[in-house]
Amino acid sequence: MNFRNRAGALMAALALSACAGGMIPPSAGGPAPSRPVPSGTATRPAPAVPRPTLPVEMPADPAMDSSTAAGLGVTRGPDIASLIPSGERSRLALEAFRISCPTLMRRTDQSGLTKGSDWNNSCAAAASWPETSASEFFSRYFEAVQVGTGTAFVTGYYEPEIAGSRTRQPGYEVPIYRRPTDLIDVDLGQFSDALKGRTIRGKVSGTKFIPYDERAQIVAGSLAGRGLELAWAADPVEFFFLQVQGSGRLNLPDGSVMRIGYDGQNGRDYSGIGKLMKDRGLIQVGSMQDIMAYLRANPVEGAAIMNENKSFVFFRELTGAGPIGALGVPVTAEATVAADPKFIPLGAPVLLSLDRAEPNGVWIAQDTGGAIKGANRFDSFWGAGARARGIAGGMSARGSALVLLPIGSAARLARP
Repeated sequence: MNFRNRAGALMAALALSACAGGMIPPSAGGPAPSRPVPSGTATRPAPAVPRPTLPVEMPADPAMDSSTAAGLGVTRGPDIASLIPSGERSRLALEAFRISCPTLMRRTDQSGLTKGSDWNNSCAAAASWPETSASEFFSRYFEAVQVGTGTAFVTGYYEPEIAGSRTRQPGYEVPIYRRPTDLIDVDLGQFSDALKGRTIRGKVSGTKFIPYDERAQIVAGSLAGRGLELAWAADPVEFFFLQVQGSGRLNLPDGSVMRIGYDGQNGRDYSGIGKLMKDRGLIQVGSMQDIMAYLRANPVEGAAIMNENKSFVFFRELTGAGPIGALGVPVTAEATVAADPKFIPLGAPVLLSLDRAEPNGVWIAQDTGGAIKGANRFDSFWGAGARARGIAGGMSARGSALVLLPIGSAARLARP
């Protein structure tokens, strides 16, 4: 798993493709577990005026595959020296870029914008570049291009912290499952060229390959007794949001922390409870906080709603640095964005200018997500804790985006 292969951006995942955990009534007896972080409220947005997008110089060529950035068309951007802000955001971006370089230089770029060798000079310089002048690093080694129209939409994600236990005990009754050994991934491209790039998940039953257990079955106990319980959560609503994020921290009863990360999904289609609840008039805004409040106030109905989403996420314990993104390196709070690798080279810097001030500046594309599809669609990572949760939970920003490519690489993209 990559950290963001949950169900996409928090808001998009809830609205379109949320992964859900079990809504199990809390234990009535025994010592009370440490309380989960309160739902809280989304951080009030700091408004900003985004930089206008650029007139499109090279529209999509009908003769080319527009499912990648190179086929969609790019426009040369302005000189970025005056656009790169100084300060913490650029410093963190330099740190994240430096971490990405070993993978970036050997990775095949699905977007068609770069080759691995394009990054050699910038990566070599990044290794010893002083973080106090991070903005100058990006100005010196990169040039900007706009992919397609450049119109950006940005949501947010974070690493949840919830109460949990390594063993089942009163107050910790929500099972967090490991990936089952009978869950099988099938690459359909091995059977037909027309199905290249498509995979399905399921299990073998006799001589047939069938869909894996859906969420309602798993919540009802279809996996119980198989030794798959990795840990136990205290609060089903908090665990639901941890499943949406795909990675998180369990605050254990002894005060220690257990980090868990995505280790597969049951292959069932997602149904977004946010959109479902809004369509039914159950909530008004559809933010994480609105959804969470309703689920807490209506646990029986909430369980039924979440069971309409057949998807279920499995976890593994994480050790060492992390969480790990799709690039295979730890993601960096307030510096990592998830992006569609067909339009943004994974590891590349991205310059955002949005109608919300908090995300403006340089980010590094180190992750992907199921709902993060298309050009200029991003999901910003805010780390862990109350601040991260407050920002990510209400993040929805629009504006413009520029992709920063190594100087000289953009010249190859010009069409004859």
